Amino acid sequence: MPISPADWKGVPAPTVQLLEGRFIRLEKLDPARHGDDLFQALQGPGADPKLWDYLPYGPFPERGVFNDWLNNHAQHSDPYFFSVIDRASGQVQGILSLMSIVPAQGRIEIGHVTFGAPMQRSPKSTEAVYLLAKHAFEQGYRRLEWKCNNGNARSKYAAERLGFSFEGVFRQHMVVKGQNRDTAWYSILDSEWPAIGAGFEAWLSDANQSGSGQLKSLAECRQQAL
Repeated sequence: MPISPADWKGVPAPTVQLLEGRFIRLEKLDPARHGDDLFQALQGPGADPKLWDYLPYGPFPERGVFNDWLNNHAQHSDPYFFSVIDRASGQVQGILSLMSIVPAQGRIEIGHVTFGAPMQRSPKSTEAVYLLAKHAFEQGYRRLEWKCNNGNARSKYAAERLGFSFEGVFRQHMVVKGQNRDTAWYSILDSEWPAIGAGFEAWLSDANQSGSGQLKSLAECRQQAL
């Protein structure tokens, strides 16, 4: 149940080290253990050529610069980074973070989503977001955010598919890689999460899996949970 504003006392900052899912697990980013797989997934042969287009960093053709980037991420608590490990293969196939963390106000964001090609358009990418969202709301956060470049059609589609509500565009919000960024804002509120979370669980369940994908879309699963 959402906490009344009159009773609000804040929530803890993230400290979780491991979140277990059906297709993947999320581990706190450890460059020494995860770096080789991440470099292969994000920069190796077959890597998505559009992966870095809307991120404020990358690409990283040199391993040393990539290592510096990972080490910098691992040292910070905001953003708080996780590696995504495929349970079937044990390979690290992407990273993402909790960020813009404001425990006093119960506000948190999922961002820096950087998934290698094996994760894209798969249950693994959906489950990674689900696990972070579920954890945030279980910790008592009131608002979960998703922000992206307004020109990033893939990220905007993902936000809407995942159940985030569009809130508007911050014009000339940033300058990224020498270009203007208008930022699209999305959110899920704690009052909305029970139905959205149930939709995720139904979509990820054994009953919704087939050899060629999912029997029902995430939107259909979410609608049935309302």
